[in-house]
Amino acid sequence: MADAASASFGTIPVQHLRAGDHAFVSYDDDDAGRDVVSAFAWAGLVKREKVMVFAAPHMEDEQVWGRIDAPGALLGPARDHGQLVLSSMRALIHPQDEFTPRRQWERITEETDRALAEGYSGLRTYIDMHWVGHLGADVEVMMHRESHAQHLFTDRPYTEICAYDRRWFAPDVLTAMHEAHPCRLLPRLGALHTEQTDGRVRLVGEADLATREEFIAAVRQGLRCGVDSCGLLVVDLTGLVFLGVACAVDLLRLVLEHPHGPVQVTCPPTTARILRRAGADQVPHMAISEVDR
Repeated sequence: MADAASASFGTIPVQHLRAGDHAFVSYDDDDAGRDVVSAFAWAGLVKREKVMVFAAPHMEDEQVWGRIDAPGALLGPARDHGQLVLSSMRALIHPQDEFTPRRQWERITEETDRALAEGYSGLRTYIDMHWVGHLGADVEVMMHRESHAQHLFTDRPYTEICAYDRRWFAPDVLTAMHEAHPCRLLPRLGALHTEQTDGRVRLVGEADLATREEFIAAVRQGLRCGVDSCGLLVVDLTGLVFLGVACAVDLLRLVLEHPHGPVQVTCPPTTARILRRAGADQVPHMAISEVDR
């Protein structure tokens, strides 16, 4: 489980989460994932959503604020006005002491309605799953909650990240929860994740100087053996947050060096502009298909 997000397709960067998404992320050290919760919180504030952070119970509030707002106090107004709230699972289910899925579902529904009544566009929560041990909850009951929570997100402006510490949860639990969540997040910002199937290479995250060698290797592998039954290779860049110019040029160069049939690059308009400025229109047998993410 060193990289749980690579176990199946459907991985996205945290920046691509939208209202109604229920996401899984995992970590394996105390500093891992701090950029994920920070990016998640900031995106919610920008979208005028209410943000609730349920950090690991052993963390002090100031530690959590530091993760979200390092190195300064830029979140002061959001904290003061109640748009950004630190809470706990114990506080959420109060006055009940014992966790039940029904009680948590009721309270999340209430908090979503409350956020809308307060004038926010929705609610998003980051929930560190260490609350399970802190409350002495049954892991099987928690797993039932996770796999039967669709009603919280269907046609509702609610977004949730469930963060699992791989050192605490058993591998079979992590695998089951990874599969139960519709969205799986990259474990950190700045990473590049690759998914290969017949006829398709999907790249997720950031393609820049730091991940350039990974980007080149993934594209080269796809060009060598990834065509579909019609001889077409699709290079899917819709999961990228950033495409650097160097990687854009690398993509075009690799297609020119490995001519074998048509290549379709699927990407949003901003990425398409970068590729065209790099000379994509001059590359034979390559077409750009623009899509909105």
